Amino acid sequence: MENIIACNLGSYRQFSEGAYTHLAEIGLTNVEIGVPSVESVDAVQSELKAHGLTATSLLGRCDIQSETVVSDFQPTLEIADKMGVKIIFVSVHAGDTDRDAVYDRLRAIGENAAPGGIKVCLETHPDLIHNGDIALETMQAVSHPNICVNFDTGNVYYYNHNVTAVSEVQKVVPHVGAVHLKDTNGGYRTWHFPALGEGVVDYKAVFQILNDAGFYGPFTMELEGIEGENLDEAGAKARVADSLQHLKDIGVI
Repeated sequence: MENIIACNLGSYRQFSEGAYTHLAEIGLTNVEIGVPSVESVDAVQSELKAHGLTATSLLGRCDIQSETVVSDFQPTLEIADKMGVKIIFVSVHAGDTDRDAVYDRLRAIGENAAPGGIKVCLETHPDLIHNGDIALETMQAVSHPNICVNFDTGNVYYYNHNVTAVSEVQKVVPHVGAVHLKDTNGGYRTWHFPALGEGVVDYKAVFQILNDAGFYGPFTMELEGIEGENLDEAGAKARVADSLQHLKDIGVI
């Protein structure tokens, strides 16, 4: 099987207007976009199709601390279903909310996602998924096949000391439903996310581990840049193209 490689439009920074055209130019056909409004679904689908693109994941909102989150999330599931998108990416933070209540809500969302074959993937963020051990704990507590981990290869360094992407992904392999490809200089709480291949992440090993487990994507490039830099549009496009080239160079596409 071939790996599914996508790009989060945020990788283009403030220049996302030209993203679809550029992605088509460099031969990348998959994107991660925000959940469109119900009214705009057809227009969004038409624009994607016009550029030969497919949305492989949607960025959704999931306030797991809210008692109404299960019903609040339902429209997002319905939009994804209408678009034929099987992955919804969300960031969840339990805060002071009772963990059992959080797990129950996630399980209920998973039940609602199941009929459409949709996986709701939780980002590598505090306080439920920020490293392999915590993510595994959350996944085991929720215990629903439609609630998964969105493993972020850069965030595991940002939020933890003394870890590697390889060590952390190994802990949660069966629960990975999506991946964000983000490189980093490895610094704790350091906003340094360059082009893929310019940091410390061993992408070849990460892909190998996941491929061996039968996971082939989506692997979505999320290129968040370096604090203090001032990239122009050409620079933003070059970072996307260079990152894609790195994945080709290491043989994962």
